[in-house]
Amino acid sequence: MTPAIKLAKQRGLDYQLHEYTHDSNAASYGLEAAEKLGIPVAQVFKTLVVSTDNGSLAVAILPVDKMLSFKKMAKALSAHKLMTCKKVQMADPKQVERSTGYVLGGVSPLGQKKRLMTVIDMSAEQQPTIYVSGGRRGLEIELPLTQLAATLDACFADITDD
Repeated sequence: MTPAIKLAKQRGLDYQLHEYTHDSNAASYGLEAAEKLGIPVAQVFKTLVVSTDNGSLAVAILPVDKMLSFKKMAKALSAHKLMTCKKVQMADPKQVERSTGYVLGGVSPLGQKKRLMTVIDMSAEQQPTIYVSGGRRGLEIELPLTQLAATLDACFADITDD
């Protein structure tokens, strides 16, 4: 049981687990999940950890087929008073693993060692449920967006490149 599943159980979240056999040669973990589970790509979200120019880490949750806009992410963090920053960049992989407790490709927004400020792309609001990593490669957790956002105390913003 991953920390993500443990947290979902503790909080009484309305979730479902979906497992598939992960292919280590897959170019994109998220696109692989959508394909193998037979679900629309628009419902599968990736969890990215960024570092800010003030040295803090933050989480971006966005559709697996989109790219994170660093400029929009920095603006979202400042606009929602989560932190003041002008720039963000992808966090160092070792720092991500230390902070979250997860390996890359299996980083879940739930059950991280240290709760980080989180921004969810507003496109998620169009989905009845979304799929995020369950805490390891080959495991997705499906849950209502409202429950995910409340559990993470997350805000919503447009954080993808157009």
